[in-house]
Amino acid sequence: MLSQKQLFLLNTAQTSDFPRLLEIEKAEGIYLYDTQGKAHIDLVSGFAVSNLGHRHPKVIDAIKNQLDKYMHLTVYGEFVQTPQVKFAAQLATVLPQQLSSVYFTNSGAEATEGALKLAKRFTNRTEIIAFNNAYHGSTHGALSVMGNEYYKQAYRPLLPDIHFIELNQYQQINQITTKTAAVILETIQGEAGIRVPETAYIKALRAKCDETGTLLILDEIQTGFGRTGKLFAFEHFNIEPDILLLAKGMGGGMPIGAFIASKDVMDCIKANPILGHITTFGGHPVSCAAGLASLETILEEGYIHQVQEKENLFRQLLKHPKIKEIRGLGFMLAIQLNSFKQVEQVSAKCIEKGLIIDWFLHCDTAMRIAPPLIITPNEIKKACEIILQVIDEVEE
Repeated sequence: MLSQKQLFLLNTAQTSDFPRLLEIEKAEGIYLYDTQGKAHIDLVSGFAVSNLGHRHPKVIDAIKNQLDKYMHLTVYGEFVQTPQVKFAAQLATVLPQQLSSVYFTNSGAEATEGALKLAKRFTNRTEIIAFNNAYHGSTHGALSVMGNEYYKQAYRPLLPDIHFIELNQYQQINQITTKTAAVILETIQGEAGIRVPETAYIKALRAKCDETGTLLILDEIQTGFGRTGKLFAFEHFNIEPDILLLAKGMGGGMPIGAFIASKDVMDCIKANPILGHITTFGGHPVSCAAGLASLETILEEGYIHQVQEKENLFRQLLKHPKIKEIRGLGFMLAIQLNSFKQVEQVSAKCIEKGLIIDWFLHCDTAMRIAPPLIITPNEIKKACEIILQVIDEVEE
């Protein structure tokens, strides 16, 4: 009889030749438990998803309550479904006034796709400007605005009229013109190895978009829902996007995403042609119920206000000659080492010692630190002890 791992390799589509093959039996809080009962600290939050940890009781209660009422009813946008209405209304209360129209999707990549279509439709322009080392998802449109040729070369041709500029290079902002439909930017670049824009740069970018009638799309798929110490990372820079992308930490562990704009912008996709963007499962009522519970819990329990202090604790504890730099903001941190070989060794040894850590698509010489917001100071100390111990053991 084949084992679960053998069946996984045989029947489940693989994304690489070297999956972790860690078999998880259950998850709770910041811990994942394997089939031998060993606890693993999840220091990447399922890749910025589990901001409240795994299976938060309030999220679980909301899911169970909605299951007793209904699940999928019909395609998105036809019926009035209370979980969608309540979640969209709650999002509108915590976002700038203009970001009042929420289009729910199933994922971040789908939110990217919808936003690109919306920008082109509203402006009647075709040019999109994106950033080198950007990541916005893996579907064809999202791949088109990914700033790394390695991941795109096998799938060309992609969307035409896409141009790339470099973060924090002020002169390149002048490439934005009255032909540009949108600029799409991660508010903090994630897969680039956590790169934070200069405040003056992002303000200049906003001003150039205003000058040229270009829509600014901010991708908060990784940064949203408290991860940076603000509910949304754009709050650090005192700017507002025209279109906002959300997903990952949005659903408390359930699959959901959204692109959000003003009603004036969003309304252009409902006519000429009708159903300019449509999804069957977007805004699934169970996911919306979970998302609302997650957002309310993040706001009510004050986890956001603890992020900076906990970030500082990571920075204080993670001092080692082999650590070249710690970059980032809040719980989006990158530990810079010398080589991918070091990162790979540290990652593997951390798993052996009960700690899940990872690296970045476009920066494989740095390790990702992105724990759930609920992690305690003692748990941070334990995680850092493991990291430092493992770094001691790896080669130069």
